[in-house]
Amino acid sequence: MAQSQPSSSSQPAAPPFAVSSDDAQWTMPTKNYAGTRYSELAEINTENVKNLQVAFTFSLGVNRGQESSPLVVGGTLYVVSPYPNILYALDLTQPGAPLKWQYNPKAMAASQGVACCDTVNRGPTYADGKIFFNTLDAYTVAVNAETGEELWKTKIGEINMGETMTMAPLVAKDKVLVGISGGEYGVRGFIEALDANTGRSVWKAYSTGPDQDVKIGPSFKPFYDQDKGKDLGVATWPPSAWQQGGGSVWGFVTYDPDQNLIFYGTGNPGPWNPNQRPGDNKWTAGVFARDLDTGEARWYYQWNAHDLHDWDGINENILVDLTWNGQPRKVLVHPDRNGLLYIVDRTTGEVLSANFYHAVNSHTGVDLSTGKVKVVADKYPVQGRVLRGVCPTAPGAKDWSPSAFSHKSGLLYIPHNNLCMDWESMEANYIAGTPYVGAEVRSIPGPGGHMGELSAWDLIQGKEVWTINERFPVWGGVVATAGDLIFYGNMEGWFKAVDARTGEVLWQFKTSSGIIGQPTTYRGPDGKQYVAILSGVGGWAGSIVSGDLDPRDGTAALGFVNAMRDLKNVTTKGGTLYVFKLP
Repeated sequence: MAQSQPSSSSQPAAPPFAVSSDDAQWTMPTKNYAGTRYSELAEINTENVKNLQVAFTFSLGVNRGQESSPLVVGGTLYVVSPYPNILYALDLTQPGAPLKWQYNPKAMAASQGVACCDTVNRGPTYADGKIFFNTLDAYTVAVNAETGEELWKTKIGEINMGETMTMAPLVAKDKVLVGISGGEYGVRGFIEALDANTGRSVWKAYSTGPDQDVKIGPSFKPFYDQDKGKDLGVATWPPSAWQQGGGSVWGFVTYDPDQNLIFYGTGNPGPWNPNQRPGDNKWTAGVFARDLDTGEARWYYQWNAHDLHDWDGINENILVDLTWNGQPRKVLVHPDRNGLLYIVDRTTGEVLSANFYHAVNSHTGVDLSTGKVKVVADKYPVQGRVLRGVCPTAPGAKDWSPSAFSHKSGLLYIPHNNLCMDWESMEANYIAGTPYVGAEVRSIPGPGGHMGELSAWDLIQGKEVWTINERFPVWGGVVATAGDLIFYGNMEGWFKAVDARTGEVLWQFKTSSGIIGQPTTYRGPDGKQYVAILSGVGGWAGSIVSGDLDPRDGTAALGFVNAMRDLKNVTTKGGTLYVFKLP
């Protein structure tokens, strides 16, 4: 049941720190600290987008899932491949954008064996003359943006413990914020801040364990009572279970410089089987607000206490300002795996609303007085019983694929799934560096039979404005522009431009492989607007193709293959950058 929404005549707006005076470049995957993924460029618009054509292409030489976002700084385009995570710099000042240099971090081959869901990388980021990115074997690297020279390389995790890295770093002030993947291997998740100039650790905060490790101290003031108390990162777990408790940090980080707070999500608890970990399992499947300088937690909210279905809380937290019940509020907007679109006061952690953006039968929404999800008892995964038709599935109503907020239309554009699942819990035993799941899952198409959607969402009214149905999950990101356009790709390989107001598809181009990447747009050295996207199917949803998995095994790729059997019939492996412009 949807929460009621207040009426408001004012349109939600991007915070002032997210508004750029010159939007020529794209220097971080989220576009700005607020994570709006919006560009003020408007040369390409609803009237002329039908004329878009290929400007140039570039092969990354790796045919795995291409989730990275291309960056543009000055006259150079930067892009990172999946493992082995080669960083390429292309010279935009020359015809055809030839290769300027490449940097190979020589990531360890063994890391491929402990990557749960393809060997993806979600992109580099730029700051102060340096390019920063993470490698699958759990290193963070800084290179000279002009020359490709390695400046420093810091080891963050241990692959023999199941720790890998797929996230894009965020650089704020002089700190590089990074975290690890590996929730399916019983890792103990954390976020770490590195000195941007030296690569040395400045602070580190775990997602589970005692308050000292989680960096919870006197400044921690959560809004809800269930998040108040001493050492909840231990007390809400069975004895010692927090040490393999998951809570990995592999999504996007956003930053409010006015409050000096970072916001990021924590992953699922380990193992998936909830019967082995009674309790709320703090501080997994939630969102932290932390002081950038010290790492000290300011507040926390748990999207899914005692997570039942692998609903990582890592999805994007987009920072927006709006008027709520007549009062100005600084909020974060979060479309969660559980199918709810949350609006949360980013100063206090109070949930202002939580509305269903997709079909859900496993809970009935959030009790706003307590902040707790109201679980449907029949969908609780009891050991020894197969649950049929649980909606949404383990990857959620939406996974990592980042939404965009248009500063112009005031709407949020959500790429998401339409999937349900059959689930059976079983006993999981922890062995370092091996899968620690405890569930057999088979994903199935959701209501209507299509498996993906791109939806425009009205934050104030709490309702959908329009939706495009896709045959397969919409597994890549979205970009919004001042030309009133939305760009996104689908897993069949079509790259599309959509009218931001109506959802009408105005242009599409068939690339060589399915798209799960993050589009970006920039102004080239010639003064023209360009749009860039990586084509190359994979990731969790597309690993049946990138990993050449047997479509007869419905449990493969943690159950995703069951829904994706036909993907091999419509696309093939790929790894190509496409860049488009007007004639």
